[in-house]
Amino acid sequence: MDSALETAQLCAEGAENKKAFDILILDIRELTVIADYFVICSGSNTTQVSAIADSIGHTLAKAGIHYSHVEGVAEAHWVLMDYGDVVVHVFEEQTRTYYSLEKLWGEAPRIPLSIPPRELLGSVS
Repeated sequence: MDSALETAQLCAEGAENKKAFDILILDIRELTVIADYFVICSGSNTTQVSAIADSIGHTLAKAGIHYSHVEGVAEAHWVLMDYGDVVVHVFEEQTRTYYSLEKLWGEAPRIPLSIPPRELLGSVS
Protein backbone atom coordinates (compact mmCIF):
# COMPACT_ATOMS: atom_id res chain seq x y z
CA MET A 1 0.00 0.00 0.00
CA ASP A 2 1.31 3.47 -0.81
CA SER A 3 1.88 5.97 1.98
CA ALA A 4 -0.84 8.36 0.75
CA LEU A 5 -3.39 5.55 0.88
CA GLU A 6 -2.20 4.61 4.37
CA THR A 7 -2.69 8.25 5.39
CA ALA A 8 -6.21 8.22 3.89
CA GLN A 9 -7.04 5.04 5.80
CA LEU A 10 -5.76 6.63 9.04
CA CYS A 11 -8.00 9.63 8.36
CA ALA A 12 -10.98 7.28 7.97
CA GLU A 13 -10.03 5.57 11.23
CA GLY A 14 -9.83 8.91 13.04
CA ALA A 15 -13.25 9.85 11.65
CA GLU A 16 -14.74 6.51 12.69
CA ASN A 17 -13.43 7.07 16.24
CA LYS A 18 -15.94 9.94 16.57
CA LYS A 19 -18.77 8.09 14.80
CA ALA A 20 -18.54 9.92 11.48
CA PHE A 21 -20.87 8.47 8.90
CA ASP A 22 -20.80 7.94 5.14
CA ILE A 23 -16.99 7.80 5.19
CA LEU A 24 -15.56 7.64 1.66
CA ILE A 25 -12.07 7.49 0.25
CA LEU A 26 -11.92 8.63 -3.37
CA ASP A 27 -8.89 7.88 -5.54
CA ILE A 28 -8.46 11.09 -7.55
CA ARG A 29 -4.92 10.42 -8.87
CA GLU A 30 -6.07 10.06 -12.47
CA LEU A 31 -8.38 13.08 -12.34
CA THR A 32 -6.33 15.92 -10.84
CA VAL A 33 -2.92 16.92 -9.53
CA ILE A 34 -4.23 18.57 -6.34
CA ALA A 35 -4.09 15.34 -4.31
CA ASP A 36 -4.08 11.56 -4.60
CA TYR A 37 -7.05 10.89 -2.33
CA PHE A 38 -10.04 12.67 -0.89
CA VAL A 39 -11.48 11.44 2.39
CA ILE A 40 -15.07 12.61 2.80
CA CYS A 41 -17.21 12.06 5.87
CA SER A 42 -20.14 13.58 7.74
CA GLY A 43 -21.22 14.57 11.21
CA SER A 44 -24.77 15.28 12.27
CA ASN A 45 -23.99 18.75 13.71
CA THR A 46 -21.16 21.27 14.04
CA THR A 47 -20.07 19.89 17.42
CA GLN A 48 -19.60 16.43 15.93
CA VAL A 49 -17.86 17.87 12.85
CA SER A 50 -15.34 19.58 15.15
CA ALA A 51 -14.84 16.40 17.16
CA ILE A 52 -14.29 14.36 13.98
CA ALA A 53 -11.72 16.86 12.66
CA ASP A 54 -9.92 16.85 16.03
CA SER A 55 -9.87 13.05 16.08
CA ILE A 56 -8.43 12.87 12.57
CA GLY A 57 -5.76 15.42 13.52
CA HIS A 58 -4.81 13.49 16.67
CA THR A 59 -4.81 10.11 14.92
CA LEU A 60 -2.45 11.34 12.23
CA ALA A 61 -0.27 13.31 14.66
CA LYS A 62 0.32 10.07 16.60
CA ALA A 63 1.66 8.63 13.33
CA GLY A 64 3.89 11.69 12.84
CA ILE A 65 1.72 13.13 10.06
CA HIS A 66 0.63 16.76 10.30
CA TYR A 67 -1.64 18.80 8.06
CA SER A 68 -0.20 21.63 6.05
CA HIS A 69 -3.43 23.63 6.09
CA VAL A 70 -6.85 23.51 7.71
CA GLU A 71 -9.95 25.63 7.05
CA GLY A 72 -13.48 25.90 8.39
CA VAL A 73 -12.83 24.93 12.01
CA ALA A 74 -14.54 28.02 13.47
CA GLU A 75 -17.84 27.46 11.61
CA ALA A 76 -17.54 23.64 11.47
CA HIS A 77 -20.02 23.20 8.62
CA TRP A 78 -17.20 22.02 6.34
CA VAL A 79 -13.71 21.43 7.70
CA LEU A 80 -11.00 20.92 5.09
CA MET A 81 -7.73 19.36 6.22
CA ASP A 82 -4.86 19.32 3.72
CA TYR A 83 -2.29 16.57 4.25
CA GLY A 84 -0.63 17.09 0.86
CA ASP A 85 -1.47 13.90 -1.04
CA VAL A 86 -4.65 13.49 1.03
CA VAL A 87 -7.35 16.12 1.48
CA VAL A 88 -10.00 15.49 4.13
CA HIS A 89 -13.48 17.00 3.95
CA VAL A 90 -15.53 16.74 7.15
CA PHE A 91 -19.06 17.97 6.50
CA GLU A 92 -22.13 18.74 8.50
CA GLU A 93 -24.75 16.51 6.87
CA GLN A 94 -26.75 19.27 5.13
CA THR A 95 -23.61 20.99 3.85
CA ARG A 96 -22.36 17.72 2.36
CA THR A 97 -25.66 17.24 0.56
CA TYR A 98 -25.48 20.78 -0.81
CA TYR A 99 -21.92 20.54 -2.18
CA SER A 100 -22.15 16.87 -3.16
CA LEU A 101 -18.41 16.33 -3.71
CA GLU A 102 -18.85 12.63 -4.38
CA LYS A 103 -21.06 13.49 -7.36
CA LEU A 104 -18.65 16.19 -8.55
CA TRP A 105 -15.84 13.61 -8.40
CA GLY A 106 -18.13 10.78 -9.55
CA GLU A 107 -15.50 9.28 -11.87
CA ALA A 108 -13.12 8.72 -8.97
CA PRO A 109 -12.85 5.10 -7.82
CA ARG A 110 -13.95 4.47 -4.25
CA ILE A 111 -11.38 2.76 -2.06
CA PRO A 112 -12.62 0.18 0.48
CA LEU A 113 -12.09 1.23 4.08
CA SER A 114 -9.66 -0.82 6.14
CA ILE A 115 -11.85 -0.36 9.24
CA PRO A 116 -14.97 -2.46 9.77
CA PRO A 117 -18.29 -0.60 9.53
CA ARG A 118 -19.62 0.47 12.93
CA GLU A 119 -22.60 -1.90 12.80
CA LEU A 120 -20.16 -4.83 12.62
CA LEU A 121 -18.37 -3.70 15.74
CA GLY A 122 -21.19 -4.78 18.03
CA SER A 123 -21.42 -3.09 21.39
CA VAL A 124 -17.86 -1.75 21.35
CA SER A 125 -17.86 1.94 22.34
